[in-house]
Formats: sequence, structure tokens, C-alpha cells
Amino acid sequence: MSLIIEKLNKNHQKSAFDCDNLLLNNYVQKQAKQDVNRDLSICYVLNDIKDKIVLGYYTLSGNSIDRNDFPPDLMQKMPPSYANLPTILLGRLAIDKTEKGKGFGEILLIDALKRCVDISETLGILAVIVEPVDGNAISFYQKYGFILIPSNNKMFILIKTIPDFT
Repeated sequence: MSLIIEKLNKNHQKSAFDCDNLLLNNYVQKQAKQDVNRDLSICYVLNDIKDKIVLGYYTLSGNSIDRNDFPPDLMQKMPPSYANLPTILLGRLAIDKTEKGKGFGEILLIDALKRCVDISETLGILAVIVEPVDGNAISFYQKYGFILIPSNNKMFILIKTIPDFT
């Protein structure tokens, strides 16, 4: 199997994708291409280069978050004129249930974080935000340094603290 991560396109086979979460399944099967066409997000898929079957995916989009959602000690360093702070939303990340336990979630997360760091070199970005769907997702993101925002159940990692995965 030769795997690649690339932008979702019409050649990808996504109809059989099943991660045991109906919302995440429906998103990649029915909504992701529309969001890409509307410039709302970019969807990256992990697939076999030969058969194009989607094994996993994630989405990235521009975002901002209310400064009051961040820890107060972090906000002491930020100018008060910024009511909302620039972030990138890693909106969805899912792996097909037949592929779980193979490290593909980590591969997709690292790929996403690398892209976010690259973007931050040409655009002001404070952090990457995720919206974990359950406790397992929270534990997964915490292993990589994401911090829970109790007021809205989102998590963040500061761009400057993302490890160099290269």
C-alpha cells in the first residue's frame, strides 16, 4: 500500500468511509467537497495512491476565537485591542474504522500541524483550534500538547509551541 495525503478531489472514493461517527462520515461523503468549492475549508485525505479509497481525512479553515476563551496568563501578553485572536481551525479529523490503531490519526495530525506552521510564516496565527467530538478525542489531542478551553470545550495549541516534526 502506497499512502499519500492530498486535497480531496473527484477521484477519491469516499462513499464507503466509516469512522463510527455519522456526522464525520456524512461530512466527507456529502459536505466536504461543497465546503471546498465555497472556500470554507480545505479537506485533506489519506488514501492509497492507486485505488484512491479514503482512509482518513482532516479539514483546515481560517478562524478566530474570543480572547476571553484563552487562559488569562496568555492574554496578559496580548494587546487588549484584539477582541478576537487569529487561529486555524482543524475542524475535523477522522480515520476509517478498518484502519484504526495503525497510527494514521497521528500521521494526519502531524501533517495538519505542519501545514498550520507553514501558513503561520506568512499570516499571523496565534494557535490551532480543535473541536474534539468525545473524551477519546480529547485524550488524543492532549498527547500532542493541546489544552482544553473549558468555556467552549474546544482545545488549542499555540503555533509557537508546535514541535518541529520535520
